Amino acid sequence: MRQISTRSPAVRRADLSSIQPYLALVGLISIALLSPGPAIIAAIQTSFSRGREVALPFGLGLAVGASLWCLFALAGLALIFQTHPGIYYAVKILGGLYILWVAFGLWRAAREPLPEAAEKRFGRGFIGGVLLNLSNPKPALFYATLILQLFPGPLSIAKQATIYVTALSTELFWYALVTIAMSTAAPRRRYFGAKFWIDRAAALALFVLALLLIFGN
Repeated sequence: MRQISTRSPAVRRADLSSIQPYLALVGLISIALLSPGPAIIAAIQTSFSRGREVALPFGLGLAVGASLWCLFALAGLALIFQTHPGIYYAVKILGGLYILWVAFGLWRAAREPLPEAAEKRFGRGFIGGVLLNLSNPKPALFYATLILQLFPGPLSIAKQATIYVTALSTELFWYALVTIAMSTAAPRRRYFGAKFWIDRAAALALFVLALLLIFGN
């Protein structure tokens, strides 16, 4: 026997309106994450060159590092950046210099043979991923803007927690998917045949992005 819902249309509309901001948050984070940037380039290159054993922990570190900017934005770091621009620009420059160092290491290693799979790219695995995404403060402003637009008004601790869990889950899903997909046999075989050019192209991309981070607005 078919069960008839006793929930009114108004209640159903209220439930939908409460979910919509989270769906929008997931969609906008996904678009930003998959657009070319230092983190996604590093994740793909590490997947190609080191395989899943190294790339997946690195990618999970990238996800956690990115989600921390959401946590910082919820805690008011974006307001500190806005009221004290010097702090923001100092973090930008230090982050850009770190990405330049990563790009230099990748460029220099382009002619070298691949090390054993156990050797982690950037030497730190999960921690290296966290540090790489923390080197760019722009996500703090990105997350602050999203939160203000999608969740206006005072936020309870419970709502802040659900926002952070949504952001973390989205970041973890995409970085895990990218690192696993790009470390499978077929992409890796293609990488072995074009390692020099892929590494050099990735290094140049990181170099340009680092300059944009240091000298951009």
